[in-house]
Amino acid sequence: MLTEERKLLILDVVNERKSATVQELKDELGVSESTIRRDITALGREGRLVKVFGGAVALEKQPSSEELSVLEKESVNRDEKLRIAQYAASLIMPGDYVYLDSGTTTEYMTSFITEKKATYVTNAVSHAKDLVRKGLKVLLIGGELKENTEAIVGADAILHIQKYHFTKGFFGTNGVNMNLGFTTPDVREALIKRVAIENTQVGQRYVLADHDKFDKASAVTFADFGGAVVITDKYPGDIYSKVVDIKIV
Repeated sequence: MLTEERKLLILDVVNERKSATVQELKDELGVSESTIRRDITALGREGRLVKVFGGAVALEKQPSSEELSVLEKESVNRDEKLRIAQYAASLIMPGDYVYLDSGTTTEYMTSFITEKKATYVTNAVSHAKDLVRKGLKVLLIGGELKENTEAIVGADAILHIQKYHFTKGFFGTNGVNMNLGFTTPDVREALIKRVAIENTQVGQRYVLADHDKFDKASAVTFADFGGAVVITDKYPGDIYSKVVDIKIV
């Protein structure tokens, strides 16, 4: 079992019962006590539960695990996303090896991308089709196709992405939260995003987030603020500008 999957199971138990002991979680998941304690410590640091003596307590307000479909996402803040996407596309230069994450704002980027002397790697089928039609060099990650977001996920996809070293990466997010960092509802997509962002040059990791994404949290953190630049449409406040680079367009 992957660490993130185990942590999600722990969260499910704690949130359902409002609290759980280390022994209860150990019996429930069939892993060692030290593993449970380590996971609880990590989840506590991520702000996803409260670590207490002998176990964990649920937060009063839980991060969302719900995820809209691609069509539903496209109708939310469309003009702002288009503005963000246009600026992001302008950052791509000749010779770049670009990772393009799945998501509606990154999909809008494909309309503005014109650089033909760059290579584009993506886990989104729709993005790949759009870019190929423009005569660009595209590498589509292989793996399991997730229906509602049309993203490629799974172990095979992770292995493919681990081979690459990206000069620039553009990532979608469902939430930007001071305690949790960048989050998404699905652990499979989170793992893909995490590997891709880690394999992208520091300072060239761009997270595309319209203003509604701030102070929101989904179930799984895929990256902290280190080395990332957030491209957004409104100033999110001093609290964020002190911990992450912000570019307002």
